[in-house]
Parts: sequence; C-alpha cells; structure tokens
Amino acid sequence: MKKYLIAGAVALAFGGAHAADVAPRAENAYLSQADAAARSARVSNVDYTLEFALTGKESFSGTTTLSFDLKDVSQPLTIDLDKATIGSMTVNGKAVTPQYNKWFITLAPADLVAGRNTVTIAYTRLHSTNGEGLHRMVDPVDGRVYTYSHFEPAAAHQMFPVFDQPDLKGTYQVTVTTPADWVVSSTMRETGVQDVDGGKKWTFPRSKKLSPYNFAMHAGPYKVWEDTSGKYPMRLFARQSVASQVSPQEWFKYTKQGLAFFDQYFGVPYQFEKYDQLLVPDFLYGAMENAAAITFGEGSFLHKEEMTAAQKQSLAGVILHEMAHQWFGDLVTMKWWNGLWLNESFASFMGTLATAESTEFTNAWQGFYSGGKQAAYVQDQRVTTHAIETPVPSTANAFDNIDAITYSKGASTLKQLRHLLGEEVFRKGVHNYLVKYQYQNATLDNFIGSLGEAAGRDLSGWTKEWLYEAGVNTIAADFSCAGGKVSSFTLRQSATTKELPTLREQRVQIGLFNLSAKGLSLSKNVAITYKGEATAVPELQGAACPDLVYPNYQDWGFAQVQLDKKSFATAQSSLSKVDDPLLRSMLWQSLWDGVRAAKLPLNDFLKTALANAPAEKDYTLLGDIVDKVRASKGYLEAQGPSAYSAKVGVQLEQMAFAATKAATDNNFQRRWFSTYLGLASSPTALKQLADILSGKLVVPRLNVSQDVRWDIIRRLNRFAYPGSEALLAAEQERDKSDSGQQAAISAAVVRPDAKVKAEWAATIADLQTKLPFSKVRTAMGSMYPTEQKALNEQTAAQRLATLGAVDKAAGPVYMRAYGASMIPATCTPASVERLDAAIAGLPDLSAGTRRALLVTRQEDERCVAIKKAMTVR
Repeated sequence: MKKYLIAGAVALAFGGAHAADVAPRAENAYLSQADAAARSARVSNVDYTLEFALTGKESFSGTTTLSFDLKDVSQPLTIDLDKATIGSMTVNGKAVTPQYNKWFITLAPADLVAGRNTVTIAYTRLHSTNGEGLHRMVDPVDGRVYTYSHFEPAAAHQMFPVFDQPDLKGTYQVTVTTPADWVVSSTMRETGVQDVDGGKKWTFPRSKKLSPYNFAMHAGPYKVWEDTSGKYPMRLFARQSVASQVSPQEWFKYTKQGLAFFDQYFGVPYQFEKYDQLLVPDFLYGAMENAAAITFGEGSFLHKEEMTAAQKQSLAGVILHEMAHQWFGDLVTMKWWNGLWLNESFASFMGTLATAESTEFTNAWQGFYSGGKQAAYVQDQRVTTHAIETPVPSTANAFDNIDAITYSKGASTLKQLRHLLGEEVFRKGVHNYLVKYQYQNATLDNFIGSLGEAAGRDLSGWTKEWLYEAGVNTIAADFSCAGGKVSSFTLRQSATTKELPTLREQRVQIGLFNLSAKGLSLSKNVAITYKGEATAVPELQGAACPDLVYPNYQDWGFAQVQLDKKSFATAQSSLSKVDDPLLRSMLWQSLWDGVRAAKLPLNDFLKTALANAPAEKDYTLLGDIVDKVRASKGYLEAQGPSAYSAKVGVQLEQMAFAATKAATDNNFQRRWFSTYLGLASSPTALKQLADILSGKLVVPRLNVSQDVRWDIIRRLNRFAYPGSEALLAAEQERDKSDSGQQAAISAAVVRPDAKVKAEWAATIADLQTKLPFSKVRTAMGSMYPTEQKALNEQTAAQRLATLGAVDKAAGPVYMRAYGASMIPATCTPASVERLDAAIAGLPDLSAGTRRALLVTRQEDERCVAIKKAMTVR
C-alpha cells in the first residue's frame, strides 16, 4: 500500500540560471497545488505514447514516450512515477541516469530545452492490489487474471510516468501486448489486433486531449457484450465467472436512453466515439468516469437473481451519473482537485435529472431526497461540516472532503439554482460552458460565470453564501389564524450555529394541508424566494387555516424543516392519510430528525413505524422507512440490553416477517425479507432463518439465492447461533467465488469471539498483507457490530492509543476504511470522554483521520442523548 513518508528536502545541484532560488519539490508521495501550478505554467502540449507488456503475472512492464513543450530551462522538472524500477531513460535522445526517489523523476535543466522535449522511460512495476493504478486480481473460481486502471484522484503515476495533475491534459497513443485470450478496453477503440509470440498486440489510435485521471486501459479475459442499436457503439465487460449475474439488456437500455438525453440536453454530442462499461473486482468506489471506458464496482451491480426495481434504479442512476461526467469532468475538466466537488455535484444532479426524465424511474428525485440529500443534511450538521468549495493543498488531501456535502449538498444547490434561474436559462448556461471550455480546464468561476451570463445576473453573492460558507439553515412557518383563515404568515430562517451564521437566499414552495375524511390534502401552495431571518408571505393570507404546513413542498430547497407543533402532531398521527409519497417521505424524515436531535423519543418513533410501515405501498418510501427502522434497532443494540429493547425487537421482527409472507409483489417481499434479516436477533427469529436456509421452512415466493444464503449465514454467525460456524464452513466449500470469499470473511469476522477478533485485528494491522485490500476493508467493517460492546471495549483503548501510528504508516485509502470502522464508540458517557481524550491527545492526525475521529465522537454523544431521551426503559 502507498505509505505517507516525508524524507525531507534534499539540496540538489541541477544547474541552470535560477535553480538555487527555487525550493525543490518536497520528497514525498504527493503533489502540492503550488508545485502543480508551477509545473503547468511551464509545460504545455503534452502527448504520451504508451507501450505496455502484460503477462498476467504480478509485475508489468512499460515504455512511456512523453513529449511536451517547455517554456524555460531555468529549473528542474519532475515527472511522476510511483514505486517503479526504471530500466532506461533518454531525454531528447540522450541516455541519462534517472534521478528517482520512487515517487517522481527529476529532470535536470541541462538535459532539457526551451521548446519541444521528448522523454522515454522504460520501467517495470508491481500491479496494485488496493484498487488504484493498474490493479490485478486473480479470480479464485478459474484462476483467470484481470486488470483494470483507476487513477482518481491522482494515481495514474502508479501505472506510467506522467504529469499527474488535471490541468496538464494530454493525448494518449497506446500499444499493449497481452495473453492470447485477453481483450483490452481503452479510451479509444482499437485499430489493430495482431498475433505475437503466443499472445496478442493491441494498437489504439491517439486519443483526444484528456486529463491523466480520465484516461484508462483495462485488460483481461473479460466476457464482452456488444450493442450497436444506438447512435454510439456500446460494449459491456465482466469477468467470465460472474457473467451469468449480469443483465446486459438493462445496461444497454439505460446507456442508450442516457446518451440520447445528454446529447439533447447539453446540445453538445458525446465526444468519445464509443461507450465501454466494465464491471471490475476489488473496486474502491461505486464507479469511475474514465473517458469511454467507465468502470463499475462488482459488489453493487452483480445479482444472483433477477434485479429488484431498487437495484435497477440504482444501476440507471450510476450509469447516468458517470455518463454526465463524460461532458462535465472529461470534456471540460477542473484545474485542480478543489474542483472535484463540482464534478461530482453536477454529475449527481444531472444523473438524477436524466434518470427521472429518460428512464422508467420518474420518481428519481424522491429517491434523491431520501438517500443522498438526507446524508448531506447529516453531514452538514456535523462538527466536521465544511464549505462545498474548500482548499486542497496537495493530492494527499484530494479526498479529505469528498462526502455527502460534495455530492448531494452540491447537487441540491445546483437543483436550487435551476429553480432560481429557470430551467431553460440554467440549461443554456451549461451548454455555453461546455462549448467554451471543451478539451480545456475550467474553474468554479468559469461555470458560475456562464450561468450568470445566461441569466443576466451577478451570481457572486449566491456563490459566496452557498459554496464558500458551511452549514445548513433551518426554515419554519410562523403563522396565525383567525376565523378559520390564515391572518398572517412569515417564513423564518435560522442559522445552524453561532459559528456558522450565514443566512441564504433560496426559492421554495410552501404547502398548506388540511385533514378531511379523504385524508390530508393540499389546500394551497405558493412559490416564494426568501432571504434573511424573516420573509412575509402575504399570498397565504385568507387561506384555510391548515392542519399542517410544509415550507419546502416538493423539495426545491436545501434546508432543514422545523415543523410547527400543530404540523408535527398532524404528521405523527396522520402519516397514512398523506397521498403524496414525496410529502410522506418528508414527514417521516421530520420525525426521524426529531429522534436524532433527541427531541422525539425513539420509542415513540418505533411505535409510529410499527403502526404505519406494514401498510406502506410506495416502494421507494418503504426502503427509506425500513432503513430508519434498522437504524433504530442499531441505537437500541448500542444502548445495551433492556426489557424494552427485547420486547420491541421481537415486535419489529414479527412485523417484518409477517410483511414478507404477506407480500405478493416480489420487490416488496425482497425488501421486507432484507429488513427481517437486518433485524433478526431473538432465538425465535434466528431459528426461522436457519430453517429457511436448510429448506425446513419455505416462505412462498421467496427465492433463497446464494446472496441470501450468505446474508443468513452472516446473521447467524453474528449472534453465534448454534451450528452457525459449521454452516459457514460448508458454505465456503459450496461457493468459492470472489463474492463468496468476501461474504465468508464478513461472516467469520462478525462472530462474537475474542480469538477471531484478535486474529483479524492482526491481519488488518499488517500493512504488508497479501490479502487484497477489498477483503481487508470487508474485515474492518465486520469487526465490531453495535451489540458486541464488550468485545469492542477489550481493545478500544489500544486502538485509540495506536491510531496516530497507524495513520502515519498507512495511506489515505486505508485510513478512510479504518476511520469509519475501527475507532471505538460504545454509546456511553465514558466512551465519549475517551474519544474526547483521543481528540486532545492526537493533534497531528491527517485531516481525513481527524475528521473520522470527530464524527465518531459526535455520533457516540448522539447515541447517549437518544438513550437519555427515551421515555420507556
């Protein structure tokens, strides 16, 4: 794994007029923004000729010829290359001895010329196993070897010598030799495949200009499906052993629909000629927008039975998110990594819009509300909240602030801006931006400037409020009634905290609702633009006095909604009377916000859930409700055993199992059974799961697929159900696939067994382990489920004591997983105090790890407060 090591500045005599006056680049694994800016000021017109020799073995070799224009030779120039062995290097035709520190090569000014330069480097390197660079995986089913590239945020130099920064776009001409049964996908479609020495030689034409992180080259004996029915040829790749778990017709359908939508919406045709998508193993993220060769993590998109509606919607949404990047990110690219949020926000916004308007999932915005947007609200209320636009000092910090604020708050602000400016004005501004900056790098100011120009409006104030200031505002309706009519109505806005005082301008709809025999019906709604602490709404005077007011009706705005007392009571008592699924989602969320703020007792929320969830007929909303029910059970487990917890736990199990049996729709049945699996902990429920696994208990219409079998086995092992260890061993023999291995690790690690925990803790701590990082990450996530407080406590002090050392030794990829899973929190005041002490005693943690520690502490305190607020023990 990449390690964060700083060797200190080294004084080097490079020669050249001003070399002594220039601080050398810091000798570490990362590139600072200052060094990147200095390099891009000198370098332009970059072209790469890349030759790779892939054998399937642990190492690969390559030769890179890098041509570029150089403005001056007054100082050294660096080329990024990570942990390679250099065989030879020539600079402008002259053989030179590489000055190489395993992170970058330094070219002396004496070897360079002002003008065109050519550098050729032959090298070998180990394949990566952590999901970055040129990753290699051996399929445990058939021994076949697969490779794929992944370069975001700055990992292209883990595959070839490169100026690894977004604003040095280049062209790429690729030649690669592979074993005979391999196929290769890159940014361009191959122009030639020749038989050579027991293998094949693949030749690709020179690409259009791309930032290094958008280039890709993937190779292996992939199964390939093709579809030429649309405007652009489409291909889909997957490992041979999992090909039966792929539904290519669904992939091609959403891809074709999306390409047609974006061509029309952007008014700029897709630029990269063909559209390849690859399902790849051990992937770090959901997907990656490599130009014309997009990668998707297998874990989310392989299915051993027919996809549910939710899985299809997720597939469509991710395909269209990555597709939006082909224009916004690949065609026009940020200058530096501080612009990563705009890439992701825009793709999240456009991906949802395209899903709603070009696929069957017309309710995609409802899913966005209950999924991404709620995560953004949570993130924005944490002590680690940050502005959407934040500085990124170096590539080490590129992902420090990549979170729900980056993706979903950013997307919400763009959605809000579209309402503020008007849909067509917004679209025109986007079109103008893409045309003006195509094949170039652009900044936030360039994007906002294009929108402002289209609108004829100065957006600098809006930009400052929304993009450079942190925190989420709360809005509330303040109204009075007289004679059954609204006599006054004011929308009030408040700031998150005194430390985050910004109030914002925003356009929302205010909805008034009244109860009748037919249910809760909309009586009036108005769209208003509000700003400041108070905005009068005279349009609502004279309306029927409402039973409920929702001041962000249809979810235009990004704001926490604080319901007035009457509206809150109506929401709690009348959820089943609300016809509109989006409004119903929002009212459920208001109740859940009350729980998380320790204002609504958790047991009151669970009482409402038990009364209303089984009757829910909206599939998307049901998913949101059962997620909240599972989170509620998690709080109960974290709080420790109690008579109430045991009683309500059984009630929740019975609710979910009864709904599973009663469901006639396959989607609903699978959602309810998944909920049951996530709730089962009583002896009765665990025995039912064991009986379903063995076939002794048959639930009509329920398909017990291989994935479901593993889910059951993991649950049984989590609670040490008698015989569960033997069931795990037998299932490992039955399913030797990569996903089976992952599931087996999860089921083994989650067992409440101190010896097992110690063995896996040692594996996790071994930064040189041969186990692929994807499996280490799985182990981390299974170590300490909420109810295993005693086991968690056994090593809690040790894990906190060594956190600083682990943070220094491991890299950001490792620490993102470690920080999310291995920092101890056990929902007690003592646990909160212990985390306080760690925060005070570890001032030198990396930014990402410190964030994880602060968030863990805040959520631990929240759990304690929720426990204290409960009215039933």
